[in-house]
Amino acid sequence: MTPPAGSPERKLGSLDVDAYLADPSRKQAFVTPMFDIIAPRYDAFTKLFSLGMDAGWKRRAIAAAIAVAPGARRVLDLASGTGDVAAQLARALPQATVEALDASPRMIDAARKRLESVDADVSARVTPMVGDMMALPQERANIDMVSASYGVRNVPDPAQCVREMARVLRPGGALVTLDFYRPGFAPWRALFLWYLGVAGNVVGWLWHRDPIVYGYIARSIRDFMTADEFSALLRREGFEVVSVRRYLFGGIAQHVARRVT
Repeated sequence: MTPPAGSPERKLGSLDVDAYLADPSRKQAFVTPMFDIIAPRYDAFTKLFSLGMDAGWKRRAIAAAIAVAPGARRVLDLASGTGDVAAQLARALPQATVEALDASPRMIDAARKRLESVDADVSARVTPMVGDMMALPQERANIDMVSASYGVRNVPDPAQCVREMARVLRPGGALVTLDFYRPGFAPWRALFLWYLGVAGNVVGWLWHRDPIVYGYIARSIRDFMTADEFSALLRREGFEVVSVRRYLFGGIAQHVARRVT
């Protein structure tokens, strides 16, 4: 079924995606509506695109962060999406409260719906909120752990996002990120981006009648950094990189870091 005139899908499909991604002042105007569109099928999409591996990657990322800050009492989950990581963090850290922040109102609606189906103790300690990763509402040095899954790549200014994460973390606080990165090995990079581009276009067309909805992912990776470059960015912004775990030959990576300055 073709999206009706005026719908988010039709509006998104009319945009010049490359122009929006190349202009930091306009990137968020593309990304937020895109995530509003995919929110109802986001969990199915991540499972499909990761060939079922996404859940395991997130579990390992959470465990690695807890190893750095096992006593965390205040946790901030950025790009929280449908709230799966936020709920897992609350379950794994029974002493902690979790603030689940996302730029997409429809994603936050999905997170609230998810929390209705989890244990009351878990849902009571998770607070979903709409917000900007580059201008966090949390106070300085007030958070024990920050997590961000597939988030930094989507912001207009990744360095500003990392600075904000450093600002809100207490000294010694833990940061864990999981994201797509541009693979360093050129032949694999070409194949990886080709697969994501083709698969994204097909799924976008089948689910939304708009290939751009998921075809965006390959374009965003093409213009993003490598996992090593992200490690260097973390160090420049006052983090000690504790560990880096790569998946899919560097196409996905988990970074665990500790705020030291």
